[in-house]
Formats: sequence, C-alpha cells, structure tokens
Amino acid sequence: MPWNNQGGGGGGGPWGPPPGNNGPGNPWGRPQGGGNGGGGGGPQPPDLEDLLRRSQDRLRRAMPGGFGSGRGVALVVGVLGLIWLASGIYRVEADEQGVVMRFGQWTRTEQPGLRYRLPSPIETVLLPKVTRVNRIEVGYRSSVGGGRTDRDVPDESLMLTGDENIIDIDFTVFWVIKDAGNFLFKIREPEVTVKKAAESAMREVIGRTDLQPALTEARQQIETSTRQLLQAMLDEYQAGIEITQVQLQKADPPQPVIDAFNDVQRARADRERARNEAEAYRNDIIPRARGEAERLVQEASAYREQVVSLAQGDADRFRKVYEAYALNKDVTAKRMYLETMEEILRGRNKIIVEGAAQNVVPYLPLNQLAPNATPVPQQQAPRQAPASPSSNQGGARSGTQTQPLSSLPQNSSQNSSMSGQ
Repeated sequence: MPWNNQGGGGGGGPWGPPPGNNGPGNPWGRPQGGGNGGGGGGPQPPDLEDLLRRSQDRLRRAMPGGFGSGRGVALVVGVLGLIWLASGIYRVEADEQGVVMRFGQWTRTEQPGLRYRLPSPIETVLLPKVTRVNRIEVGYRSSVGGGRTDRDVPDESLMLTGDENIIDIDFTVFWVIKDAGNFLFKIREPEVTVKKAAESAMREVIGRTDLQPALTEARQQIETSTRQLLQAMLDEYQAGIEITQVQLQKADPPQPVIDAFNDVQRARADRERARNEAEAYRNDIIPRARGEAERLVQEASAYREQVVSLAQGDADRFRKVYEAYALNKDVTAKRMYLETMEEILRGRNKIIVEGAAQNVVPYLPLNQLAPNATPVPQQQAPRQAPASPSSNQGGARSGTQTQPLSSLPQNSSQNSSMSGQ
C-alpha cells in the first residue's frame, strides 16, 4: 500500500514510518522540516484521511475475510451485546422508587441509588416520585385565577350529622406515595380512589358527631378521626398511599338556613353568658353564706359553753352557800340578807325612817327624790315648838343627810309611803 507522503522519501512498511522520516518527536511519521518540501513551521495537524486508512488496514489484518466472515460477525455481535447489557444500568433518585417489571409483571421495588436491571425488553423500570405531596379537594374546587372565590360542590359537601342535621363541609386531603409498586398495580385511578374513600370516611365521622360540636370544638377531632379511618381503608385496599393530613376548610350550616342558625348561636351564647354570670354569683355568695353559717355556729357554741359554765358556777356557788348555811344558819341568813339589800339599794336615792317616829306622819319629798325631777317649791310649814329629844330620833335621813319631819294633816291624799324598817 503506497503512502501519500509529502516531502518524504521512499516507502516503507504499511505500519511503520516511511524511510528517511525517523526524526524524533514526530508521532505521525512526517518530516520535522515542514511539509511540501518546505522548511520551518510548527507541528502539523493529523491527517484524518491517513488515520482512516490505517484503521481500515488494521481491521483487514484482524479480519482477513472482512465483516462477512464468522470472526467479524462474532465481533460485531459481541460489541452489540456489551452495549445492550450496559443499557440495564440506571439510577434511582432520592425522591423516587424504582418499580422493576419483567415482561410487564411487577417483580421488585428498588430504593434510591445506582441499580441494574436486565436490559429491555426483558425488564423495564418506572420511577414515580414518592416524596411529592399530592392534594385532593372534596366539596369544593379552588379557583384557578386570582380574585375569584372557590366553587362549591354541594353533592360532595352536604352531609348528615349524628343528630339528623345537615352540615356543609369542605376539606382537603394531602397524601404521598408510600409503596410505588402497590400504588401502580394494586389500584386503578389512585386520585379518584383517594377522593371517594376520603368522602366516605368523612361522612362516617360526621354521622357520629352532632351538629354543634362539629361546628365548634370538634374540628380537630374530626380531622384526626377522618385521617385514621381513611388510612385504614387505603391500607386494606393495599393502595400504597400514606395520608399525611386532612384539613377542614369550612364547616357551616347549609346556606338557606345560615341566618336562622346564627340567631340560634347568638341565643346560645347569651344563655352561656347568663349561666357564667350565675355561676360567678353562686361562687361568690355560697362561700360567704357558708362562712356566715360557720360564724353563727361558732358563736352559738361559745354561748352554749358560756351558759353552761355560768350555770355550773352558780350551782357550785349555791352548793357552797348551802354548805355554809347548814353549818350556821343565823350568820348565813343575815349575810344573805345584807348582800341582797346591798345589791338592791346600791346607786339609788334612799330615805331611812327610824322606828321611833311613830306618832307623826313624815313628809317625804318624793318629787324631788325622783331622778331628773324638777324641784317643787314647798309651802312654808307652820312654826311649831321644838320637838322633844325623843321625837328627834324619828327624823328622816336621805342618803347620808337627816331632815326634820314636819307634821302634816292626816289626809289620806297627802300620806306618803314609808320605806325601810
């Protein structure tokens, strides 16, 4: 095979450099002194046509009979087989699961990483996203453009409560793929299945709940119960779906009766307020009443103890007096008389009439002796002879003073009382 060398000498072997072109640093077998007989210049680029001819020569030496020979066919088949086997290498991303099917039948599920399957058409692989959160709306459809309200779907939102009232509920279900194989091959139309199952679960939960709790404090309980029931249903179906959240969007009475229902709610709120006020009043008045009752009980107990103690003291004193009286009756009787008279006459105006004045009627100024009495002027008594010494002993003494007694006519209307003996 001749060489198409420019600026070179005669030919050599088909694979070796031409004679006379053995200069160092020339990997292409060309002279260092420049092509086309010229000199100077840098290294020349490789001749593609020359490279192609060399490759053809090498291929002819490897397969002397050409591609039609058995050796050539085997080589081609081997290369194609290697390429076909290498096509089975694939990668599962972190948010995916690899579902491997052999001749269309699900055989296994691969986790994220570099995996291998038998090349097509023996095995194929599906890579669904398992971390993407899917959303299903029940009872309403959210607006597509901004500024528009959501569209209500009464066939899905109207439900019957446990106390036979109608409630309008809109809710949203959020779910992810838990098992990609079950999700792809165990159920048909997964979104429709989840939606129907969610509506059924919500109707069952609402059917066990009264209207008033469903509208107020039982919303969280309804969401939790619906999610648990829906998850149990999907697990029974082997749907390969995990419910992450059930969120109530609206829970109201039906639109035609919402005004009347609001009136009822306000009345209930007023009733609850009045009840709270009554409870507050009761909590205020009952402790005070109980405290007052306890105080009265304590006072009564103290009074009882006082009376009992006084009675016991009087009884003991009487017993002591009786014992003293039994020992000496005269002395005890006189002492009792003196103590009694002292108690009676203490702090009072007193007139003492001695027993010697027996023949005259004493004049007692009772009006002057009365407390806070206005003094009455006395008439001038007729002058009489001085009384005998014996008659002076019958003078009257008021308090610590002694007054002479004047004779008065013995008139029944002017007689005065005599006090003391």
